[in-house]
Parts: sequence; C-alpha cells; structure tokens
Amino acid sequence: MVEIYDAHEQGEVVKKWLKENGSAIVMGLVLAFGGLFGFKQWQGWQETNKQQASTEFEVMNELLSQNQLDAAMSNFQTLQDDYSKSPYASMAALQMAKQRLEANQPDLAIGLYEYVMENGYPAAMALVARERLARVLLDQGRADEAMQLLDAAGELSGFESRFAEVRGDIHYDQGRLDQAEAAYLEALEALESGVGDRSRLVLKLEAMGATIPEDGSQS
Repeated sequence: MVEIYDAHEQGEVVKKWLKENGSAIVMGLVLAFGGLFGFKQWQGWQETNKQQASTEFEVMNELLSQNQLDAAMSNFQTLQDDYSKSPYASMAALQMAKQRLEANQPDLAIGLYEYVMENGYPAAMALVARERLARVLLDQGRADEAMQLLDAAGELSGFESRFAEVRGDIHYDQGRLDQAEAAYLEALEALESGVGDRSRLVLKLEAMGATIPEDGSQS
C-alpha cells in the first residue's frame, strides 16, 4: 500500500520551505519585476495570481472529493498551464496522482510524480514526489528501481525520516530484516528535524520485535 501525505502535511512542506526561502524569493522577484511594474504593482500582480491559483486548486479538490475525476482535469490543466511556478500546481499534480492510484491507474500516477520531480515548486515538492514514486515502484515489485530513485535524491532538506522509512520498507520487502530495522531506527532519529510519522515507524519496529527508543532517537 502506498502511504500518502494528507493535505495538511503537504501544506506544512510548503510553509517550511517558504519560511526558509521566502525572503530570498521576494527580493529576487522584486529585482526582476521592479523595473517593469514597481513594487506595489508587483505585489498586486502576485496576490491576484495566488488567489486565482488557490481557487483553481480548491475547485479541483472539491471535484475530486465527489469522484469527478474527468471534470477536475480542467482545473488541473489550468494550474499546469497558467500557474506552473506556484505551489498549487505541484500540489494539484500530487493530488491528481493520488486519485490515479485510487482509480488503479498507477502508470498515470507515475507520470505525474515524474512531472513534479522535474518541475516541482517549491523544490521540496520534488522530494515529496520522489518519495511517493519510490513507494509506487516498490508496490509494483520494482524494489531495485525504488532504491535507485532514493539514492539519486541528493539533499533531503527535512525529508531524511521519510526517505529512511522507504529504504526500510524496501529492505523488509527483500528480506533484509537487519537493514530494515536499522533504516527504521534511522528514520526515528531523523524525525526531530523533519517530516515523518513516528507512530507508523513504531508499529513497524514492534512488528519486528525491535527495541523502540523512548525519545525517537538512538542517543
């Protein structure tokens, strides 16, 4: 079973990235657009586009909640075409991929994850897509490809726990139980500085008869 971030967790990813990078982004855009519009005009342009992208995303999600996948595609395409550099475009692709998986269309989901890996904004979204794609590949029995995908990730920036957990799942699937346990413990240790799910990791370790560090670390 592919484990999926919920909307709240995706939002936390975006907020974390913006907190760390927001000032630099604003200054870069002001420098790029200031000569054309002036700062106040740029602010108005940015706010309008953000609201429009948000509306498209909300409508798409509402349609998806009603299982109207085909109807939601129109809003999804608008986000990809007109707001590709907003977080909403990446979140929409991740949501659409989730729906494709639930509709038993994994190949379409894989294509969407690959799209976000290449075009994700903010950059953290590409890591979300990479982790989810690795889980899909593992579900398809493509464990080696899943591990290669994780190995090629580069800087994880707060996703160390999630990636370590998937490594553990791959090792477990391949019968490498000692390596699986080590990866799950590594995922627990990395929770303090990033995104992850302690309760799920504890369940996996308990099922293996492993000792659980009380504070989520091995120290």
